[in-house]
Amino acid sequence: MRGEYKVPGGKLVAVDLEVQNDRLVDVSVSGDFFLEPEEALLDVNAALTGLSVDASVDQLTSSITGAVGPETAFIGFTPEAVGIAVRRALGKATGWHDHTFDVIGPVTMDPAMHVALDEIIGREVADGTRPPTFRIWDWDSPLVVIGSFQSYVNEIDAEGAAKHGIDVVRRVSGGGAMFMEPGNCITYSLVVPGSLVEGLSFERSYSFLDDWVIEALAEVGVNARFVPLNDIASDAGKIGGAAQRRFAGGSVLHHVTMAYDIDADKMTEVLRIGREKMSDKGTRSANKRVDPMRSQTGLTREAILDSFLETFRRRYATRDSEYTEAELSEAKRLVDEKFSTREWTHRVP
Repeated sequence: MRGEYKVPGGKLVAVDLEVQNDRLVDVSVSGDFFLEPEEALLDVNAALTGLSVDASVDQLTSSITGAVGPETAFIGFTPEAVGIAVRRALGKATGWHDHTFDVIGPVTMDPAMHVALDEIIGREVADGTRPPTFRIWDWDSPLVVIGSFQSYVNEIDAEGAAKHGIDVVRRVSGGGAMFMEPGNCITYSLVVPGSLVEGLSFERSYSFLDDWVIEALAEVGVNARFVPLNDIASDAGKIGGAAQRRFAGGSVLHHVTMAYDIDADKMTEVLRIGREKMSDKGTRSANKRVDPMRSQTGLTREAILDSFLETFRRRYATRDSEYTEAELSEAKRLVDEKFSTREWTHRVP
């Protein structure tokens, strides 16, 4: 059996092994990483030999760290990365290339529908009725989407929202507010089976699922990097943030919003926290705009979306897809019965 794991921003780890009587045998770790002293590789292999096939990543990691000396340096990888590769070899965890992803390009609709579709597709991927799915949002009206655990009154200036005719919807994932007007942001959702991030800490799962978009940003001229816990930054500062939700059925929703060209004045009249953040950054201009994606790339939003789709399709096995009538109907029902209700929106006062 063989399993591989590419550390985000690091090196490839491969593990070859056999199984006898539900125990790991003939374990051999390899890769393009660096390890000092080099003899420590024998200790890593020995630490894994004899462990149960049901050992978790934490247990595998603990066995490795307990077997090597304090002077051992793992460079470009970690004991945890080895554990993940072991789990993949055993079929307990999967890699990107074990899946074919449905890809749904931008479809313009009420932004609240996209919030509902996150929940619906999350359930479908969990129960196996839809494969892992990558989809890009597009919307035809303004909306503030707040995180699942944010306080409504602390986040939203009700007078500012009413003045600009901007509604508020609470999503199913955590994280901060998304100030969305037509064309001002780039937002996508990626829903994957839990096996793809099996063994990863929450922090590592963010960087792992964002790894492809760092390449996509480079393709449009943005030198970007992942900043824990959930931010994506460029040389000119933060350009976006991610949020996740792990569904009980086993799927993981990971979505990202990047600022393309945001009216900062309007945003700070609607978002209280946004007002404080802009103040902290020393923003005073009456016509200040937050436009890192537009100014850094010089590209239209549509061109950036096309490039993102091209990068994703090039890196992974994909098939073009679309929303089903049943999904859109269920999304409309969820908007009416859940996401547009005061009980849900003000769930955290």
